Amino acid sequence: MKTVLQKPSLMYFLPILLPIFFIADIAYGTVSIPFQEVIHVLLGGVSEKKSWEIIIWQFRLPKTLTAILVGSGLSVCGLQMQTLFRNPLADAYTLGISSGASLGVALLILGGVGFAHFLGQWAIVISAIVGALGIMAIILLITNYIQQMVSLLIVGLMLGNGVAAFIIILQSFSGKEELQRFAYWTYGTLSAVDWEKMKVFLPMVLIGVFLSMFFYKSLNILVLGDNYAKSLGLNIKQTRWKIILLNSILTGSITAFCGIIGFVGIAVPHLSRYLLGTNNHKLLLPVSALLGALLMLVCDMLCQIPNSPHVLPINAITALVGVPVVVWVIMQRRYK
Repeated sequence: MKTVLQKPSLMYFLPILLPIFFIADIAYGTVSIPFQEVIHVLLGGVSEKKSWEIIIWQFRLPKTLTAILVGSGLSVCGLQMQTLFRNPLADAYTLGISSGASLGVALLILGGVGFAHFLGQWAIVISAIVGALGIMAIILLITNYIQQMVSLLIVGLMLGNGVAAFIIILQSFSGKEELQRFAYWTYGTLSAVDWEKMKVFLPMVLIGVFLSMFFYKSLNILVLGDNYAKSLGLNIKQTRWKIILLNSILTGSITAFCGIIGFVGIAVPHLSRYLLGTNNHKLLLPVSALLGALLMLVCDMLCQIPNSPHVLPINAITALVGVPVVVWVIMQRRYK
């Protein structure tokens, strides 16, 4: 009875909190803007200070939208990966897609690939996407020959380690300036997506999250084991291929535009299961998307140092928030 009561309360609670923190994230920063002014400007009004309008429309609104998209996308990917591999430590980066994106960026920044000036501000994004697609193609090819998900998980980890080793070699031959640029990208950022990039980033993530919602039946069946799934007529190989493809594209897109943002894909699925008290993915998928968006908004606010122009790396904040959340949820041991 307790679980039944928890489900609707959480489902209605999160959509109320999300717009509140959405406004709060826009209002909070180096320059504090009153809540009422933020709402007034977003509704098309004219602010008493022109600088506030510029800050809201040109900087904070795209950053806040990026936080929502990143949190939702990584959380949904993490949930599907944990179910697919039956591994509580799996997340959006399990198969090494982020390593492929890192390799693309490393080749551009550290390797001196000479086409950067032709691509302008899209150079890093395109390089990351190409790198992520390369690893994705390898993973999908291997999927056709490996039946056991544990073996595929190991292959993904080995690919990630191999790519990381190659990046270290590139770093050893790079200069200080190139190393700083690459290190900054690996910290992750929500500020790199301007309105021009948002035209590409927003539909890619929204479509990926939307399509993920249709896999709830397959994920519910996979939780019960391969034998049971086969008895129900589920094509396990095809289902795995589709889930891996969708998650690879979604993860690759987020990594390409925002860098590597860890722990969200691990922490949010665990927290969603605990709060809902169920393994029903029809509920877990949308709740994870909303909870992930909310968590990223909170982390983005925590990145801002009051009365200071400095902004903490988002990757550090998500780790500091995500680690205690996962540990606390696991210690509760109230879900399977």
